[in-house]
Amino acid sequence: MGLHFSVQENLLPDGPIIDKWHVAEGIGFNGIELRGTDAVSFRARLPELEKAVAAGADFSSICVISDTFIGAWDADRRAIALDTMKSLLDVAGAIGANGAVTPACYGMHSNFLPPFAPERDADGDRAVLTDMLGQLGDRAEKAGTVVFVEPLNRYEDHMLNTLGQGVELLNALGHTSVKLMADMFHMNIEEADSAEAIDAAMPHVGHVHLADSNRHEPGLGHTDFAAPFAVLARHRFNGTCAIECIPSGPPDIRLPAALAHLKSAEKGA
Repeated sequence: MGLHFSVQENLLPDGPIIDKWHVAEGIGFNGIELRGTDAVSFRARLPELEKAVAAGADFSSICVISDTFIGAWDADRRAIALDTMKSLLDVAGAIGANGAVTPACYGMHSNFLPPFAPERDADGDRAVLTDMLGQLGDRAEKAGTVVFVEPLNRYEDHMLNTLGQGVELLNALGHTSVKLMADMFHMNIEEADSAEAIDAAMPHVGHVHLADSNRHEPGLGHTDFAAPFAVLARHRFNGTCAIECIPSGPPDIRLPAALAHLKSAEKGA
């Protein structure tokens, strides 16, 4: 069967989601990763998404795009993030998506940038994430889908930076509906060897994000995709690898080139 590749919806031309699907399918993608910003507006998309699925569209996953996340310092902001993620999970289950992606947080604090000291200690971080992910895991299980937790690089988050840290958290959590999302851009910064990190984290890895070392589309940096793809193939990975990047040029030109690069890497794995 080979790997399944999808692309985030914002990289496709503006228009109805079914038109985006036709573009993605025409390029050769197996699916589209949706982006959800808040509970109300995303839930309102469900009728259009269900209609697109009935017409043959495939939505691999949903990625939260927000300014507040489940690991926020403030309890009220965590509650907003929790509500948003529950909405994304409900929709994911309704349209047959593999799951919904969230990091612990984004842009809230870095131990490598001023003020260097977080507002909460490591035990506090673990307690918050265990609580939030436990609730989301329960919601995902009820919806028939999965929560994908995304480690970010050290400059964007301080709680989860590596797949190994994610495995430790998930082992302690012990919830079958919570898995890891491996992002090749962040791994380029944090992991000594991305392929070995994925190998060690299996079978917790349920989803993959693809961008090159410079955050542009695959093929424009120095990231080696062949080795991680070989590991995924060996483990019979049945999730999706979704392109999440900053396009270097017109998507109608760059996306086909990126997908060709990825498929070449897969063949060379």
